Amino acid sequence: MPITRPTKEDVAQLGSDLHFMLTSDEVSEFHSLMGGMFDAYDLIDAMPNPVPAVEFPRTPGARPSADKNKLGAWACKTEVNGAAEGKLSGKTIVLKDNVALAGVPMMNGSTTLEGFIPAADATIVTRILEAGGTIAGKAVSEHFCLSGGSHTSDPGPVHNPHRHGYSAGGSSSGSAALVAAGEVDMAIGGDQGGSIRIPSSFCGTYGMKPTHGLVPYTGVMPIEATIDHTGPITANVADNALFLEVLAGADGRDPRQYAPKTDNYTAALGQGVKGMKIGILTEGFDFPNMDPAVADKARAAAERFRALGAKVSEVSLPEHHIAGAAWNPITLEGFTAQMMHGNGMGFNWKGQYDVGLLDAHSGWRDRADDLSATMKICMMVGQWGLSHYRGRYYAKSQNIALSIKSAYDALLNEYDILLMPTLPITAQPLPGKDASITEIVARAFEMTNTTCPFDITGHPAMSIPCGMIDGLPVGLMLVAGDYREATIYQAASAFEADVDWTTQ
Repeated sequence: MPITRPTKEDVAQLGSDLHFMLTSDEVSEFHSLMGGMFDAYDLIDAMPNPVPAVEFPRTPGARPSADKNKLGAWACKTEVNGAAEGKLSGKTIVLKDNVALAGVPMMNGSTTLEGFIPAADATIVTRILEAGGTIAGKAVSEHFCLSGGSHTSDPGPVHNPHRHGYSAGGSSSGSAALVAAGEVDMAIGGDQGGSIRIPSSFCGTYGMKPTHGLVPYTGVMPIEATIDHTGPITANVADNALFLEVLAGADGRDPRQYAPKTDNYTAALGQGVKGMKIGILTEGFDFPNMDPAVADKARAAAERFRALGAKVSEVSLPEHHIAGAAWNPITLEGFTAQMMHGNGMGFNWKGQYDVGLLDAHSGWRDRADDLSATMKICMMVGQWGLSHYRGRYYAKSQNIALSIKSAYDALLNEYDILLMPTLPITAQPLPGKDASITEIVARAFEMTNTTCPFDITGHPAMSIPCGMIDGLPVGLMLVAGDYREATIYQAASAFEADVDWTTQ
């Protein structure tokens, strides 16, 4: 139907909103001119919205009852069977609930998106199904992915499989918990500040944040395009490498992708680490809340690499802490502009837009009080930067990120791998139902400083389990140069073959 034309009163208000000082005669003249310009909008409105075809049958599914969802990790159970043969034949996969699966509800952890049903599959969904995988459903995501804990999702908290009442990590909380519990073989996670690696560290899974743009983000709800990553969470290294082989590569519809270089990742398995140069990043251990026992586990892992023939030495990169600082304006101002004011899609990029998601997510304004405390604090800080400083800190942080990336690149030209703890702590107790805003926010962000630097630099970074402290897993982070995921898998597989992390 024809779009609504503005009245003269609307034109006057538009002018005021845009800081114009219009006379009544100018309002009338502009009003008459604008009418014909909207004819093009009518033409677009009358046309169908092109979306990729849906090829594999599925049912909407449903959230399981509490007795069948003891971790609170399932957002929805369904079954979508892929091709009869392929690399993922026989594998069950759960999707983080920010990934579009056509015909199946997507909440992304927020009741403000409740009722939204995607019309098309994300690129990674198509690739999974074409490779013979079976999609078992959607995993709970933290509230619009804005938490490193597992206590902000509207369906309720996700519990750690190793200890009920403790955090599973976030924001891909359900994804890691379901893999760790053995309920699925593989999971899709997302990572803007550590959201693949944080839950992997807390739950004892293998989580790869690939190089920025290696895996297409098309059909995954964006947060901020320059830090959006999606990738695999699995129970072992081989499955992770296999999964990435299926997921990686350009799709021609994602502006985050710039000539990504794929590899035969499974070929790196079993190659050993003899002669590999591994740098223990000093700054990766230097955080106020670093648990000395966690640091000890990471250093013990470094010694295992040395015993396996790697050349291991201490290295320093002072920019590591600056990267954590730069991440804040980029994330807070960027997500406020793109995800919230831009209704998830934003502007100024070529690719596949999800118009249905844009329409559905725009409703957050009518239910803003229902947003989580973590969303509210992040939006308020981001909006202050946008409205009071014109986004200059976002812009300056992006410039600083370029120089920090160059510093990492120089170090990664000397070393094959950088090694450090994934997180400074093990899983913490979930906040209670009567928790204060201060506790909710603290538990959500207390661990992100260690993982976020590699979201703004875009380097591949993987969390692998390296031990246990009081029955809770400890994660070890391995980082490599752009598109050198195979190097990480080579090192991870050598460690996995040599060490039973559950007894360390």
